[in-house]
Order: sequence, then structure tokens, then C-alpha cells
Amino acid sequence: MEDILKSGQSIELLKELHILTVDGKLNQDSRRKLKQVNHLFQFIEPLMKATVESRQKMNLIDHGAGKSYLGFILYDLFVKNKSYQDQCHLYGIETRPELVTKSQDLAQRLKFKNMSFLNLTVSESMISDQIPGDIDIVTALHACDTATDDAIKFALKRESQFVVVVPCCQAEVASHLKQSKKFLAKPAVTEIYRHALHTREFGSHLTNVLRCLQLEAFGYQVTVTELVGFEHSMKNELIIAKKIEKPRHRFAHKIKEILQQFGLNDLEARFFLPEFKD
Repeated sequence: MEDILKSGQSIELLKELHILTVDGKLNQDSRRKLKQVNHLFQFIEPLMKATVESRQKMNLIDHGAGKSYLGFILYDLFVKNKSYQDQCHLYGIETRPELVTKSQDLAQRLKFKNMSFLNLTVSESMISDQIPGDIDIVTALHACDTATDDAIKFALKRESQFVVVVPCCQAEVASHLKQSKKFLAKPAVTEIYRHALHTREFGSHLTNVLRCLQLEAFGYQVTVTELVGFEHSMKNELIIAKKIEKPRHRFAHKIKEILQQFGLNDLEARFFLPEFKD
């Protein structure tokens, strides 16, 4: 187990999250889960550190937080017992009230004082006075289907400096692809996704391509990589974005072209674009 645990990682926390059994053991499933979250921490830690050093504070929002595995691990490994603890605050946004209550109780028991868990929808979180105006990092770990897009939408609207998402199941684009096949001018293209399995896989891939282009259209520099080996998870794509400049026309045009080419014009609202000033 020592090869997975990080130095100083709280055994008590991992037990509370049911990653470790009550006697401190790991089963195969929890080993995969811990490896994924700890590996994701390696990507997020430099962003948190750079933010604290440059701004003397850091606000991180974890959207679709679920049981808040990621938020608790980030707090445990980066914020807890650090001299800059009071400069950092982590927020978990979740629509299921029972999970919010459990996370609140756990943070209180562990004395993770700069963690907040809010029972909000995406639209509510956009305007909520429970969330600070300046957001530095937005994360989403395995937020299912459109929940990843909700996290990206929040980040874009609130002009977060960094966005880190690991998408999960994605069905909406695939369902639109099924409907659009008969309307395409070049039906041979539909051979790419004629079979149901290919439709699902291609729809998932296309979704993430459009997400990256959307972030780039808003002026983000995007890196796409794998989170861990495929032996640990098939939902393995990690998208990291850093705000570097003003919105860019060319990426917006690429989104429109792709949507038109595959008969996905109905999804324009989902992959919304910045307003360009002439």
C-alpha cells in the first residue's frame, strides 16, 4: 500500500471515504480509485501552488463533486497543515443534498475548516453569493454526461484561470449523431459511427474535441493527456486548460464547422461561444 499512499496522506480520511477498509486495507477497486485521484493531484498541485504564490490566495471549485473524493484529497495533501491554509478555500458543488450533508459532516470531523459544500445547480452557482467572485481553478472528476459541460460553462462564465476535467460517460452527442445520419450530404462519413459501439465511442471523442475547441475559443491553452493507464480506468482523458489570452475567432469557426458537418447544429447552445468585439 505504501507505493500508492503519498507522504503525510491521512489514513483517517481514506477510511472515511471508504477507500480504505476499517482495518486500513485496500481492495482492487479502491486501489484504482486512490491511484486515479492521487495521480490527478499531481497535475493540479502545480496549478494550486502557482495560484497561491502569485495571488496570495486560491479559490477552487469542484463541480459535480459527488462524495468529494477529489476535494478532500486536494485539501489533505495541499492545504492541511500548510502556512497558507487560511489563504485557500475549496468548494464542492453538488445537486444531491444527502451527499452535500455527508461532506459537510466529514469536513467538520476532520477540522478541514476551509472547505464548503453547496447544494446548488450550475445556474444557481453562477449567481450564488456563497461563492466568491474570483475563481482560480475549476475541477470536475468523472462528472457524467453533460455535467462536465456544466463545469466548463461555470469556469468560462466566471473566468477561472485554470480548468481541469476528467470526463465520464457522454451520451448526448452520440444520440444526436444517430438522428443526423440521414440528413448528411455525404453519407459515407457516417460509416465512422454506423455501428452502435462506434457511435458511442465517436460521440464521446467528438464531445471532448468540441470541449477543447470551446476552451480555446475563450482564450485557454489546452493540454489533453491520459490520467492513468487504461488498466485502471477506461474513462481516462484528462483536459487541462489555462487562460492565456482573449477569445479567438478561429476556434469558434472550427466548432461551427464541425457541428454543421455532422448535423449537430442543435448543440450550438451547449457549446456556446464568446461574444467577439469587432
